[in-house]
Amino acid sequence: MENFDIFLLKAGGDVAGLIRKMEELTTQITVEKPNIFLVDEKNHLLGSISDGDIRRGIIKGALLNSPATSIMNKNFRFMNAEKFTHAAIKELKNNQVRFVPFLDEEGRLIRILDLTKFKGRIPVECIIMAGGRGERLRPLTDTLPKPLLKIGEKPIIEHTVDRLIQYGVNRITISVRYLSEKIREHFGNGDSKNIEIRYVEERDPLGTIGSVTLIENFQSDVIMLMNSDLLTNIDYLEFYETFISSGADMAVATVPYTVTVPYAILETQNEKVVSLKEKPSFTYQSNAGIYLIKKEVISKIPKNSFYNATDLMEEVIKSGGKLTYYPLFCYWLDIGKPEDYLKAMDDIRHIHLH
Repeated sequence: MENFDIFLLKAGGDVAGLIRKMEELTTQITVEKPNIFLVDEKNHLLGSISDGDIRRGIIKGALLNSPATSIMNKNFRFMNAEKFTHAAIKELKNNQVRFVPFLDEEGRLIRILDLTKFKGRIPVECIIMAGGRGERLRPLTDTLPKPLLKIGEKPIIEHTVDRLIQYGVNRITISVRYLSEKIREHFGNGDSKNIEIRYVEERDPLGTIGSVTLIENFQSDVIMLMNSDLLTNIDYLEFYETFISSGADMAVATVPYTVTVPYAILETQNEKVVSLKEKPSFTYQSNAGIYLIKKEVISKIPKNSFYNATDLMEEVIKSGGKLTYYPLFCYWLDIGKPEDYLKAMDDIRHIHLH
């Protein structure tokens, strides 16, 4: 959470200060069993203290002026970059833990995680393609890039970023070009959302995936790539787990698209009609603009060239790799035309995105 000072008590405080801090915490945070975290002057986490710890300490003889460190729990639960996994989040939730400290490599407290805001944790970096001109949405996009058009209370791309955060994604690269400075100004380096946001800029259009070659130092083995003009409540964890279990090199999320033929269809063999189907329907899988890609597959993308994600899909197939698809049965909308934008502004009142 953004402001976690209400959870903190500096070393040197006493039991009376703990009691006052607990009262302050319970009035601001609606949680049954809150914890106070004791830190030193350099923000190293020393221990945690619950209301139960305070009661037990007093029963054992602690006085109001006794140091808070005398009743703290040194075996506290915490997370760091290594421990921040889906299994760990699930285990803590199952034990009714809501707030957990997140530490850096030296044991310093970086932030307090509110686990009610996490649906899980997928170990991926995400690239959001946000460089397009948005021609079909002019004049709205004459002074504002399409990803920053508001849907409800916040821009299209921010809905995407906030949902990714719910799945533990904390490193996002945004590929920008048209009115790029406005997107940079909106998100900055990601500090306001407690994540890392970086940018790559296309000097010339590089297609729907070409700018990925401008990115250096991927830290995850799997990369997620997606368009910036999507509004969806996709389950990223299920998408990721399906991809991993399939052993695929690349996966694409798809939207089922049904076509109904308004006539009777004849199935023929040579000159003979062998069957008759009255107004049949056929379901196809259309590209939803969200991909999971193994890091080594990225090397197949030519540098400084116009290259689309569909080109990479064809290359994976051609080279004997495994390409899978993940059909979406959730809300999904590609905001490309004025009527899509109007629909999104109406839908946002009824769908649950976060």
